[in-house]
Amino acid sequence: MRRNSVNILVLGLWVMVVMPLEIKGQSQTSKTIVTRSPSVVNVGALFAVNSVIGRSAKPAVAAAIDDVNSSPTVLTETRLNLISYDTNCSGFLGTIEALQLMEKDVVAMIGPQSSVIAHLISHIVNELHVPLLSFGATDPTLSGHQHPYFVRTTQSDYYQMSAITDFVLNFEWKEVVAIFVDDDYGRNGILALGEALAKKRAKISYKAAITPSASHSDITELLVKINMMESRVYVVHVNPDSGLEIFALAKKLGMVTSGYVWITTDWLLAVLDSSEVLDPKTMDVIQGVISLRQHTPNSDIKKSFTTKWKSIKEKQTSSFNSYALNAYDSVWLLAHALDKFFKSGGSITFSNDSKLGHITNGSKLQFSALRIFNEGTQLLQTILATTFAGLSGNVKFDQDKKLLYPAYDIVNIGGTGLRTVGYWSNHSGLSTSAPESSYAKHLNNSSNDQRLYSVIWPGGMSKRPRGWVYPNNGKPFRVAVPYGYSYKEVVTKDKSQKGVRGYCIDVFEAAVNLLPYPVIPEYILYGDGQRNPSYSDLVRAVAENKYDAAVGDITIITNRTRIADFTQPYLESGLVIVVPLNKSKPKSWAFLRPFTIEMWLVSGGFFLFIGFVVWFLEHRSNEEFRGPPLGQIVTVLWFSFSTMFFSHREKIVSTLARFVLILWLFVVLIITSSYTASLTSILTVQQLTSTIEGIDSLISSNDPIGVQEGTFSHNYLIQELNIPESRIVPLRDEVEYLNALHLGPEGGGVAAIVDELPYVELFMRYSKCEFRIVGQEFTKSGWGFNWLQAFPRDSPLAIDLSTAILQLSENGDLQRIHDKWLSTTLCSQTSILEGKSLTLDNFWGLFLVCGITCFISICIFFCRMFCAYRRYTPDEEAARGIVEPDSTTCSRWFFGAISFKDVIEFYDKKEEVIKQKLRRNTRQVIRDSKT
Repeated sequence: MRRNSVNILVLGLWVMVVMPLEIKGQSQTSKTIVTRSPSVVNVGALFAVNSVIGRSAKPAVAAAIDDVNSSPTVLTETRLNLISYDTNCSGFLGTIEALQLMEKDVVAMIGPQSSVIAHLISHIVNELHVPLLSFGATDPTLSGHQHPYFVRTTQSDYYQMSAITDFVLNFEWKEVVAIFVDDDYGRNGILALGEALAKKRAKISYKAAITPSASHSDITELLVKINMMESRVYVVHVNPDSGLEIFALAKKLGMVTSGYVWITTDWLLAVLDSSEVLDPKTMDVIQGVISLRQHTPNSDIKKSFTTKWKSIKEKQTSSFNSYALNAYDSVWLLAHALDKFFKSGGSITFSNDSKLGHITNGSKLQFSALRIFNEGTQLLQTILATTFAGLSGNVKFDQDKKLLYPAYDIVNIGGTGLRTVGYWSNHSGLSTSAPESSYAKHLNNSSNDQRLYSVIWPGGMSKRPRGWVYPNNGKPFRVAVPYGYSYKEVVTKDKSQKGVRGYCIDVFEAAVNLLPYPVIPEYILYGDGQRNPSYSDLVRAVAENKYDAAVGDITIITNRTRIADFTQPYLESGLVIVVPLNKSKPKSWAFLRPFTIEMWLVSGGFFLFIGFVVWFLEHRSNEEFRGPPLGQIVTVLWFSFSTMFFSHREKIVSTLARFVLILWLFVVLIITSSYTASLTSILTVQQLTSTIEGIDSLISSNDPIGVQEGTFSHNYLIQELNIPESRIVPLRDEVEYLNALHLGPEGGGVAAIVDELPYVELFMRYSKCEFRIVGQEFTKSGWGFNWLQAFPRDSPLAIDLSTAILQLSENGDLQRIHDKWLSTTLCSQTSILEGKSLTLDNFWGLFLVCGITCFISICIFFCRMFCAYRRYTPDEEAARGIVEPDSTTCSRWFFGAISFKDVIEFYDKKEEVIKQKLRRNTRQVIRDSKT
């Protein structure tokens, strides 16, 4: 709204002062001037003639006008008449001159080169429907949607800032300092840079604005200020005419040396490309700088223009920059569009604006001289639809009125010349191949595909600068140290010069000593030493900039990482449960406890059963298993239980008995081994006096639980495990831990203590292993140094300290510091649970296999015995069958009469006797058959 008011005021001033007096006599009624197929078409142009861009763009536009007018193929019946003005880099003069061009009935305007002036006159051309072809206004906020008649014939800074972002992230820098001119061009360009960096999780750490009229002392003061900051990556986005002053002053301040990174937008190469021979003094102050240039392919027409440039008499520079190519193409773009416009039957007409005439009534301001280009909209559409091959490459617009194929050269300034280290395009990202070679390819813009040639940085260094240093701003590095009541070995107050000591302090200082830059901490105690401070409040104080860092036994948990950054953990930790225990008292019948009653009964039964089976299988053939009944019973019992110790002396001759015995001895081996192990455990076990055996039983019980005061375990038990707060008992130190566990729940103490493992290890050393850890760690966390968010996430200092901690771990220093402060007496955890008796469920499989084996062996034995019994007492038919045995001999027996008494007598006979009788029967049958 304010800008529109300014424009109207400028219109009024121009009408009152500049407009010729004879216009007063003209009629105020609408008047139309019609010209068909004109022989001359007026084209306006605005330059800042005495500027880096203007000195290249003005001769290029003039050359383009001459080339169009002499072209045999474009506008053969029409000549372009160029009307140009010098804005002198002034928004006010630019606006006045734009109004003067409107009076000349121009069909289009070339320029301006300034984004500030383009913002102002875009409102004028929008009202009068005159296309504005700007070859130098790169402000990304100048859009064709907001200003319909604004046509950008160069690339928007949106793409240039995306290229810079990819370059910065290619070298793994996360922060930059932006130095920019404080106008629409500078502010909006840096705004686009900030957005591009934020998308890649990087940021602008500081925005250093320089006013267009800033003096050397102002610039020097600003450079000194940013030099005391941590970031050493500078992005300079200023006007070409004053940008070199920044580098000259930075050179005097020693800021263009090793460790610094300077990146400029295309303004720097616009300066350098304007001269064929580079000034040695200029080159001296920009050694190692990275700059961008709008990419233009090396075409024949570009080479022809380069040759022609040397013959241009009105030029002020020996060479030209990329803006000259865009300006030249702008003229040809208009020429091609006009040619299509006229060939399609278009004409040029102007008419007075009725709205301006209404404003003029009753006023001395004469606006009737400002005419609307009636066919401006049609010509604008023709311009946007025009495609041709220009000096800057293929000129073609997308639906958003932006040029297609944005690309930039990435140039490294070194020695006496320039070296292209790569290219950037929105199609291929960073690459060492020219962008036009990749347009026909389908590329994957992953970080692995992004590459550049080597870069020579300020100071002649080829190694990538770190891009960050510890800020040298004279402020002390405030380090908060928790000062509590418990565990002095971890961190506590000290009477030394540092004022603090402990494990955490030694680790921190060892890591700081490995940093490549000096950091001198000022330790500040947090807490009064009488109570343990709240660690969450400490982290919050760091996040609120009350301290620069916090060093101590600070656990890294989710809620804390949301407000502050942490280094690499230097000590793994987790919550564990500590419970009391007592050594078991000797018991007279402890030797029976390894097995349950069922196990003892089944084992004893199987011993007797196996003895009987072996006796049954061996009785007929083994003399040691024969004799009087009482002797055989004793033999069975002796054999059965002697197998327990593998001391049986009876010789086994039966194959089936041997098979059963081998399997049984294996079962006995398993049973005796298990019994020995279980009995050993029972006799040496230390039994828990608490029913809590892990996190599940802790939650389900109603006993009080002790926690260390001030730590996160208090909230964790309540919020995460839903344990009532009434069960939580805060404890200060090892003494209170000890007393609370001794008292137990009945005496006003606690049933268990939940704390982090490092603290518990110290407590176990203090209590001389009187207590035990049960269950497993049920959280995983670690101790780390906490950093303020002013050192943002992925901050270089936090990263450097994390790297230092890893180095301490690799070289063994971290373990040596741990052993110095936190070495503990190892408490055996092998018998923390009460030994339990082995049940039948542990061995039923063995017994089942053994029983099945015995059953099968007995069945085989009976079959063989019954077959022998049948032959031993044959009938006549069976006797005749002895000569020619039949396969059904044994099976037919089962259908005959059986005398149980005869079978028993037959079983009791010695096998040798049976065999002799069978042989006699066989010989008798043979003799009978012969007779």
